[in-house]
Amino acid sequence: MRTSPWSVNRELVMVSGTLCARGHWCRKGAGISQLNQSLDLSTVTGFTDLVTTASRTVRTERASITREAILAAAERLFAEHGVYAVSNRQVSEAAGQGNNAAVGYHFGTKADLVRAIEQKHRVPIERLLARMVSDNTESTDLRDWIACMVCSLTEHLDQLGNPTWYARFAAQALADPAYQKIVVKDALASPSLLRVVEGITRCLPDLPMTVVTERNIMVRNLMMHTCADFERAFAEGAQGSHISSMPRTTWSSVASGLIDAIVGLWQAPITERP
Repeated sequence: MRTSPWSVNRELVMVSGTLCARGHWCRKGAGISQLNQSLDLSTVTGFTDLVTTASRTVRTERASITREAILAAAERLFAEHGVYAVSNRQVSEAAGQGNNAAVGYHFGTKADLVRAIEQKHRVPIERLLARMVSDNTESTDLRDWIACMVCSLTEHLDQLGNPTWYARFAAQALADPAYQKIVVKDALASPSLLRVVEGITRCLPDLPMTVVTERNIMVRNLMMHTCADFERAFAEGAQGSHISSMPRTTWSSVASGLIDAIVGLWQAPITERP
């Protein structure tokens, strides 16, 4: 049987050729060239994706470093001068940012910045408090519950090293009507702190709830302002200043004195109901 030229050509094409983009048969060399170009394009695309991902990671890390620098600068300035007296521009300059709008870009308003500082400390404090509460779940000793509340704060400050700024920052925020609610709201949102209050009220079942509310406010202010005073003294001591007037020199000692005072506050008699 005679073989047609088309059959032979088709077989040759199947072996040595390929289809080009227009559906025409092309030589093998041309097909390989197109394949190589396709592979080159794939390589370039993959490399571009890799560079883009790396660039995005670098930008994210740079933004994270900038945020931390702003938080640290703001906490120190707010602690030293008060929240109201410090502008976002001063915070940006102290954080080494050439752009005066850096605070607004990374955090938004000053209230958002205060909330971010509080949350930065609230997380590790809550972790310590949760651990302490879990160790005292069944306790009926008032001092145990007070110790949970006090030591979660003082241990956090101790772990930060010296100098620290958080106690003074929190004391300043608590004294400012514009920001007091931010600090208090975050603290009251703590499940572990609510368990501490429940533990205290179980130890003092005859204490009216109005008095419980009143003494909670007293305890909060006593804790933060006392810690702020000692924090300032510790910082000045680290700088070589004279602090002999301060009776305690470690956070564990401060905690012990605070626990004694707060236990006495909770157990104080009621001469007139609010």
